[in-house]
Amino acid sequence: MLNRVILIGRLTKDPELKYTPNGLAVASFTLAVDRFRTNAQGERETDFIPIVVWQKQAENCANYLGKGSLAAVDGRMQVRNYDGKDGIRRWVTEVVAENVRFLDRRGEQTGRQQLAGQRSFWRRYRLYRG
Repeated sequence: MLNRVILIGRLTKDPELKYTPNGLAVASFTLAVDRFRTNAQGERETDFIPIVVWQKQAENCANYLGKGSLAAVDGRMQVRNYDGKDGIRRWVTEVVAENVRFLDRRGEQTGRQQLAGQRSFWRRYRLYRG
């Protein structure tokens, strides 16, 4: 059997970096991926796919990716469930990334992406400083 996903798209917002109680880094973000074919109106539809990245790769994503960054994700599809606070079972489908490639070349980011990266840096700095 095979469970393999390869996606190329742009981040909808900065990655969210957290740490598990055991100290493992985990980052999550949403990748906007255009569909190959157009719809009946001749427009391309976009899928918004949740991505989860673990360990050092998660920290790299948080440090070097920002809203609008172009990235390639290679991983596997995962479906999990949990019971919400209201007692209702919720299902989540996401891609667990095994490899993330940063496809924007240095210096090719827009002003908004650079600003997002600076905000991301200062946010991490404040977390580090306590």
